[in-house]
Amino acid sequence: MSVTESLPRWDMNVVFPGLQSKEFKEAYLALGDSLKDLESLFDLHGVSNSGSTSFAAFDEILTSLNTASEDLRTVTAYVRAHTTTDSRDEEAAAWNSELDGQLVRMRKLAKSFAGWIGILDLPALLASSQIARDHEYALTKAKVSASYLMSAAEEALASDIEVTASSAWTKLHSNITSQLTVCLETAGKQTHSPMSLVRTMAYSPDRAVREKGYRAELETWKTVEVPLAAAMNSIKGTTIQLCAHRGWGDPLDEAVFNSNIDRETLTAMMTAATESFVDFRRYLNAKAKALGLKKLAFFDIFAPLGASQDHWEYGKACNFVIEQFQTYSDKLGDFAARAFRENWVDVEPRPGKTDGAFCMGLRRDESRILMNYKPAFGAVSTLAHELGHGYHNLCLYGRTATQRALPMTLAETASIFCETIIRQAVLESGTPEEQFSVLEASLQGSCQVVVDISSRFLFEQKVFEKRKQREVSPRELCDFMTEAQMSTYGDGLDESCLHPYMWAAKGHYYGASYYNYPYMFGLLFGLGLYAEYQKSPDSFRDSYDDLLSSTGLADAATLGQRFGIDTRSVDFWRASLDQIRLDIDRFEALVNTTKA
Repeated sequence: MSVTESLPRWDMNVVFPGLQSKEFKEAYLALGDSLKDLESLFDLHGVSNSGSTSFAAFDEILTSLNTASEDLRTVTAYVRAHTTTDSRDEEAAAWNSELDGQLVRMRKLAKSFAGWIGILDLPALLASSQIARDHEYALTKAKVSASYLMSAAEEALASDIEVTASSAWTKLHSNITSQLTVCLETAGKQTHSPMSLVRTMAYSPDRAVREKGYRAELETWKTVEVPLAAAMNSIKGTTIQLCAHRGWGDPLDEAVFNSNIDRETLTAMMTAATESFVDFRRYLNAKAKALGLKKLAFFDIFAPLGASQDHWEYGKACNFVIEQFQTYSDKLGDFAARAFRENWVDVEPRPGKTDGAFCMGLRRDESRILMNYKPAFGAVSTLAHELGHGYHNLCLYGRTATQRALPMTLAETASIFCETIIRQAVLESGTPEEQFSVLEASLQGSCQVVVDISSRFLFEQKVFEKRKQREVSPRELCDFMTEAQMSTYGDGLDESCLHPYMWAAKGHYYGASYYNYPYMFGLLFGLGLYAEYQKSPDSFRDSYDDLLSSTGLADAATLGQRFGIDTRSVDFWRASLDQIRLDIDRFEALVNTTKA
């Protein structure tokens, strides 16, 4: 397949012609009617106040809840497609604000449903309903979560004020950071560039350019540190209060429960990660040597190595991903080709566009992917990663909205697997120069997911600890950030050139709690699965698609057992990290040979 050389934008017109179109407005009104009917159904059968232990209408209630959730997903994704690509679009912002009210209604319904399940005789319900048996894991989890709900009135109030509380602060962070411009001096002239574009300077082969972008970025973050710190304090403060009132011992307890793992699993993974820091420091110091530096600064972390890094134009990346996915299976390769052919990917960096990358389910088996493409292998890896999320959505097609509700830990499974496919392809068949560049890019990514994610985890723990006592100042947030970076990166980085404002740059902090560690789980769980694939490719493929289809039907430990994986064992996580250690050994040897 030939992909034309361009940086396309995603096509949303196949869903609705526009935000002002008759079709979109009709769909929005229909969504409101659907939620109203569902609320009436809940009232009729005593679900709203958990006032009835009868489950005679259970099948109708859950089916209606799933249908409304599906409609809400499409409308939400459509509006989000506009706000994330241009946060200055006032019409989209207005629709997004109006949609917040519908999301609140759905959250209220979901909490009422969980509360109702909490008082039902679940074994009797499962025995009487096939639909209940099809949703057994979700119902079992709802039964547990019901024990952590406040009264129905309190939960309704919490949902109502979320729009003007934590969600509003999250939106503020998104709006500020997407519209933030950085002043740069180029050839004696002052220019203003979007923050998302300036952050791509970190990937320049020219160290002077990297440092210039870094210095300008830090200066600019300082100008907005007060509102961003206010957002952080408000979001985390709300989480702390709600957790206390609901009976969670700590925000991390709730986060672990929502991630479909347990503390034993998290402790095992973080223990193995901490043990690996010494190896990642070997990689960082080897990279410094390859760049001719005594020590890496933070702005050197993403510096490219090898000329081939600059030759990954978007068209080449698309074709390469299709070809390599095809080596795994026709289904995966055809899926990637379809995503490019139907313009599912919004590629170019531009003013007002959200930084970073994500994939969102849209409707049926369709997804949409946002990224800010740079012509380096790291961006190719990101493209494969996000397509992996889309493939996961494809495998989930046919499941109900409740069955598709999966945590971040398992949501990263397919994305990491797809990244690994393309990385291995270059390491096995590329030129020596390409192999060196891709090996470094892969280690760069692994370092971010293990070391940097660990720093984010430590940072967030510290913020929650202090926020329980009082608000945390911007200076303290910067101090917590550099302390976390020093304790994880260690002597792999120059301590005088860290990134104290990473708490401002990363939107992942501006959610309820602990959004970051699931990425590490996904990387290491995905590597463990890839190792199983290498042992028996043919038998693995069918089982793997079934696993992806079942990620909302069981917890991570149960799903891992299908492939002989014990997520509660430190040894499993060590074994996954051992695969990365081998790459570090190989990279060190290549650098030492080149620099000898």
